[in-house]
Amino acid sequence: MINLSQVEVKKDESFEAALRRFKKKIEQEGILRELRDRKHYEKPSERKRKKARRTR
Repeated sequence: MINLSQVEVKKDESFEAALRRFKKKIEQEGILRELRDRKHYEKPSERKRKKARRTR
């Protein structure tokens, strides 16, 4: 089952304020980070090489 994030617009709340709350919620749940990580598949050997470069 897919758990989608959602924010209900409160009475007398502007769309921009609701959008800000939604973006903050998405960021806290780590959805954007996961999306960026999944956007491009990286082979395990490439990950190891990158990690070795970062540690140097």
